[in-house]
Amino acid sequence: MMYKESRESIEQLITDYFDGIFNGDVDKLDACFHENTHLYGDIKGADYLKSKQEYLETVKNRQSPSALGEEFQMSVIGLEIIGKIAMAKLHVPFSGYNYYDYLSLSQIDGSWKIVNKVFIHV
Repeated sequence: MMYKESRESIEQLITDYFDGIFNGDVDKLDACFHENTHLYGDIKGADYLKSKQEYLETVKNRQSPSALGEEFQMSVIGLEIIGKIAMAKLHVPFSGYNYYDYLSLSQIDGSWKIVNKVFIHV
């Protein structure tokens, strides 16, 4: 039963994460991340390193994919859960980018949060 509850909670977290990105909902996106999360990535060969707050400012100051009339195409490729930790591999295409996200998740005080994000644009 614990695994099923964890899976459902993580799936809801990922749904909120996708919604936050796609709709530019910074509050929803903020709630997905642990306060100390950092984001590391490779965007067209350029290194990307931001704190959660810097990332949220970027989202806040860009037009959302939904506002641009894009079709929602984000999906979960894989999910592994072991106790209170999990890894999610996501496909996150939007705004001309083809991102793959790897999210490290942890259950903290009974709630699942993204504690690390690494990603690449291919």
